[in-house]
Amino acid sequence: MRLDLLPRARRSRRLDLLAPALAFLAAVLIGGIAVAALGVPPGQAFLTYFVAPLSEVWSLQEVALKAAPLALIATGLAFCYRANLWNIGAEGQYVAGGLAGGWVAVAAHGSQGPTAWILPAMLLAGTCAGIAYAMIPALLRVRLGVSEILTSLMLVYVAQLLLDYMVRGPLRDPQGYNFPQSVSFDDAARLPLLMAGESLHAGVLIGLVGIGLAALVLTRTLFGFEVRTVGASPRAARFAGFSDARLTLAVFAISGGAAGLAGICEVAGRIGQLQPEISPGYGFTAIIVAFLGRLSPPGILLAALVIALTTIGGEGAQIDLKLPLDLTRAFQGLLLGLVLGADVLTRYHVRIVPGGAGAKGIP
Repeated sequence: MRLDLLPRARRSRRLDLLAPALAFLAAVLIGGIAVAALGVPPGQAFLTYFVAPLSEVWSLQEVALKAAPLALIATGLAFCYRANLWNIGAEGQYVAGGLAGGWVAVAAHGSQGPTAWILPAMLLAGTCAGIAYAMIPALLRVRLGVSEILTSLMLVYVAQLLLDYMVRGPLRDPQGYNFPQSVSFDDAARLPLLMAGESLHAGVLIGLVGIGLAALVLTRTLFGFEVRTVGASPRAARFAGFSDARLTLAVFAISGGAAGLAGICEVAGRIGQLQPEISPGYGFTAIIVAFLGRLSPPGILLAALVIALTTIGGEGAQIDLKLPLDLTRAFQGLLLGLVLGADVLTRYHVRIVPGGAGAKGIP
């Protein structure tokens, strides 16, 4: 016996909209069973995970601050994935952007002249570094046919080791008692706060602007049509004259630039200096966010908020309920699997083929 997936003749728009919500409810139900098995009341865990982070101003800000880089990186990745190209190295591009922009801040530390140029230069350097780093796997694919999956992933570790070397060597604070970190950035090299005395900074607005621009490009421009066409039907795209090589370079540039911009926003925002670790894994988590959001900028924004909410809630559950933080990561992976499974069932219906028929090759 085998299972065949047959395309549905007509797809229900209502079911398409309900599928992610049903998948989320199923994930919560399965998570509740796992929590109960660990001896914690599921209702209490639900309140800690999903309600408590929305009940305080500081926790709402934390959700926004975690969601912004995830959404920005995932939106850039959506361009690649829609074109059937697989950039798995957004984490490395994020680190490269943070390192390049942070180097500008360190070089300008203590400047006596005008300082208004520092922050724009940092953002530009971070974006350009992300683009340049993403061009390596893109060019290797276009020129040599090397798998972008392997090269982009391996370059993550190169970027992380380079950052570690720089903060322990050339960029280390000479007055930092040999701690592996740069000098603290000047005020002119920090993103402005949106509310005095709070932690919310302008990086959140940059993320929202990036999502809006991505939605506009994907839905209202010829380039967005080209991306969608190549992803849906590569042969038709080639027949229409679209260039695979040019599109590969373009979508990797967008993806890398978004990741690099997110990296420098994090360094110039929350962190305020270069350290050996400037990312809690945003580049990898953004892959989950991109697919949870169905590669659509509005969906990605919603998915980023959900992932950020569960992350903050998971940290609270670790403190208040003594639940392992790995449970949160397992829940996020489970949610992704259920959403993708729900999408499959909305597009296809399952047919059971008896073993004998399958063995004879009968369709």
